[in-house]
Parts: sequence; C-alpha cells; structure tokens
Amino acid sequence: MNVVQSGARKIWGYRHIVLIMLWLLYIINYFDRISVLTFLPLIRKDLNLTHQEIGFAASIFFFAYALAQVSAGYLADKIGPKRVMGIAIVVFTAVTFLTGMVRNYIQFVLLRLGLGLGEGHHFSPANKTIADWFPKSEKGRATAFFSTTWAFAPAIIPVVITSIAAALGGDWRTIFYILAVPGVIGIFLLYYFVSDKPEEMLKRGRLSQEEYDYIKAGLVSDEAAVEKLGVSVILKDQSLWMYSAQLFCLLAVYWGSTTWISSFLFEQHGFSLAKMGALSALPYVVAIVSTMCGGWLMDKVFHRTKPVALISFLVSIPVLMYLGQVPKGNINLLIVMLILNGFFVNLIWGVIYAYPQVRYPKEVLGSAIGLANGIGQLGAFLSPLLAGYLVEKTAQGIFYDKVFFMFAACSALGALVTCLLKEETLSIETLVATKSNAIPR
Repeated sequence: MNVVQSGARKIWGYRHIVLIMLWLLYIINYFDRISVLTFLPLIRKDLNLTHQEIGFAASIFFFAYALAQVSAGYLADKIGPKRVMGIAIVVFTAVTFLTGMVRNYIQFVLLRLGLGLGEGHHFSPANKTIADWFPKSEKGRATAFFSTTWAFAPAIIPVVITSIAAALGGDWRTIFYILAVPGVIGIFLLYYFVSDKPEEMLKRGRLSQEEYDYIKAGLVSDEAAVEKLGVSVILKDQSLWMYSAQLFCLLAVYWGSTTWISSFLFEQHGFSLAKMGALSALPYVVAIVSTMCGGWLMDKVFHRTKPVALISFLVSIPVLMYLGQVPKGNINLLIVMLILNGFFVNLIWGVIYAYPQVRYPKEVLGSAIGLANGIGQLGAFLSPLLAGYLVEKTAQGIFYDKVFFMFAACSALGALVTCLLKEETLSIETLVATKSNAIPR
C-alpha cells in the first residue's frame, strides 16, 4: 500500500479534475450572490430603500441559506451530493435571472429568500464530494483549494460586473440576465465530470485502480458504527457545537464585511463605481494566497487546524477595528488595511471546512457539515442585519466604524471558541460507551 500511496501522490489524478469542477461550479454560485451585494448601493437607490431595509434584504438570504444547509447535508447523505447540487444550480440560476426584473422591496426580499434556498443546497454536497474523493493526508489542501472560490470570486466579480455595468451606462439589471449563461454551463459540467464516489468513475475507466486504492486507503470511514448509532455519531460530540460557534463567528465577520464593503467604500470614502469595484475586490485577491497558505500550514506544518484558526482570528481583531476608522482620502493606508483584512480573515478557510472531514466518518459528513454550517450561517444572517443599524449618518457623511468594531468583536469570540475544539478523529468506541452509560438502569 505504501507503493500505491507514493505513486498516487506524484500523478495528476481524476480526483483533481473533480476538485476543479467543484471549484468552477462554486465560482458560478458566487457570481450570483456577489453580484447582488456589489450592486447594493445602486439597488438601494433604484428601489428607494433605507440602509435598514437593505441590511434586512441582505441578511434574509443567509437565513434561508442557513435553513437549507441542514436539509442539504441530509439529502447529500441520502440521495447523493451530485443530485442535490444539480437541483441547487437550477434553482439559483433561475432566481438570479429573475433578479434583473425586481421592481420593489417585497420582490427583492422574496428573491433573496429564493436565492438563499437554492445556493444553500450547494455547499454541503460539494464538501461531501471532496470528502469522498480525497484521503485524509490531502484534505487540508483540497479543501483550501475549493475554499479559494470565496476569495477568487469576490476578487474578480466586482471588477468584471461593474465594468460591464459602466459600459452599459450603469444598467445593473442586464448583468443578472447574463449570469443565467454560466449557470447552464455549470449544469453540464456537473453531470459530465462529477460523480458521488470514486467507484463510479473507476467503472467508467476515468479513474485508475492505483488512484482508487490510494483514495480509499485514506478516507475517514466507519460504516458499522454509523449504522449502529446513526446521527448520534455527530450529535453527541461537544466539539460539533463548538465548531458550529466557530463558523458562526467567522461567517459573521466574512459575510458582514463582504455585504457592506462596497457601500463602505462608495459612501464613507466617496469612490466612483469603477474604483469601488476594484478596491472591494482587493481583499479577496490577497485571500486567494492566504487561503492556500492556511491549507498548506495545516497539512505540512501544524498538522492541526487550531493554530491556523487562532492566527486568523486574533490578528483580524486589530485589523478590523482600524479598517473602519481609516480617514477619508488616505488611500494608501486604506489599501494596506484592505490587504491585511483580506489575508488574515481568509487564512482560516483552508482549515475550517477540513475540520469535519478529519473528525467525522464520511458516511455522516454531509449531515455534520450541514448542521454546523446551518448554525454558522445564522452569523451571516445576523451580521449584515445588525450592521445596517450601526451605520451612522451625520452632517459630515456616512460612517462605518461601529460596523467594523462589531466584526472585530465576532473575531475575538471566534478565537475563544477555537480553543475549546478537539481535533483528533472522533472515537466511535467512546460514543458507544457514552450511549450505553446514558441508558437508565
């Protein structure tokens, strides 16, 4: 088996093609959601909405997204991740097209709900697919590469769509009609290149026996224990709830800042549409590097998730606090703070979604990620909503310093709960004993 593992590490395997397809599909997912957030200042003006209404509309997406996580994870375990992802792509592509037709606040809120439900059924199945295709020794880097989607997409999308919108005379609606095209392409990519498990591609001749053996030898799996204990395999683990809280804090920081960064640059600093798009993309350009760096640190240096997570959360605290206080007109300092924000907030992505893949059997991984991410996405729901009430409008202008202070507080809480996580692979025997001891005698 050592010979198999050594050879498989050196070859470009079909597992990497699957990973690239998952990456491309999630880029399409992000094109839809980031486009809405990028155009929030224009949508607010066009529909005559308040900051509080925009905050609620932005947040309601994450409420629907959070609810969808639980059902997405369960369905991925039961009917296979590929089917669930296919349904998700069809739904969010259709909703994105309809967004170009929105005419009032109620329609906007309903479409945000629809987009959240559609996109919410994409993430957990994608992670389960990675878990089924990559051995434990590669999970950090594989998950990190996939995680660059939420760095790469926000880096290029604002620049692309604001440039197109500017060429169209500021017409943001046409962008959402155009975005239906990559959705259709994504459906084809999913059904042609991706399978739920390596066995399917082995039968088709796309996957070698050598690579198949390498993958199977490194998976975290325990079918017998899962059959005996069912979902309690994960529900009895205290670290699952700490992990959910960790995700809550991280997603509150990430989606809170992602939701409001365009408005922050447009309103507090007074940048034009094109310059706002370029600057709002800057943190995510840096994040592409930092996300991969985090995965590498996990696999090659620490062999753990907690050190990387702590670095990410702790350094983000002062960075976020000062970002909202950068004086207007000091572009150089603003750029430095955006770069630091992009690096340290996103350093954790390479490890945080690798954590459940390392800790839980793959047979219940979809449910574990779905439950934890469902709870975590409530942070993404509450953060933009609360931020809308923290934006200050004075005679001197519009200010976001309290907004970024809230993000810093979330990062501090994230560091605290990270310290409480257990990182070793979950002991099924311990759970069986716990269950037995819990039976009244």
